[in-house]
Amino acid sequence: MQTALITGSAGLIGSEAAQFFAGKGFHIVGVDNDLRKYFFGEKASTAWIRQKLEEKLGEKYEHHSIDIRDESAIEKLFQSHNFDLVIHTAAQPSHDWAAKEPLTDFTVNANGTLNLLEACRKFAPKATFIFT
Repeated sequence: MQTALITGSAGLIGSEAAQFFAGKGFHIVGVDNDLRKYFFGEKASTAWIRQKLEEKLGEKYEHHSIDIRDESAIEKLFQSHNFDLVIHTAAQPSHDWAAKEPLTDFTVNANGTLNLLEACRKFAPKATFIFT
C-alpha cells in the first residue's frame, strides 16, 4: 500500500486530498496542529474536519498534531514512514494576518516548507512532492 503525507490535512484542500487519495488506496498520514484556531479564533478551528476524516477514513487515516516548524518532529515522522507522496497544504493564508505578525507568517510558510523539503530529500527522495 502506498503512503501519502498530507500537511494541513484538516484544512479545505488537505482534507479533500486525504479523501481523494484514500479512495485511491493510499494510507494517509495527516499532519495538522489546528494553527488556524490561533490565527483566526475558536470558530475557525479545524478540529471538526480532523474528526470527520478519522471517522470517514478509519484505518486509512493516521493523524499527527505536529507543527511543521518543528524540524525534529518532522524528521521523526519521515523516519517512521515510507512516503510515496507528500502533499503540502499547511500554511498561514491571510495577507492581513501576515502584516500583523510577519515572523510567525514567515516561519510557518517558509521554514515549515523548508523542513518538509529537507526531510523529503533526506528520507523520501523518490516521493512526489506537491506544494499548494
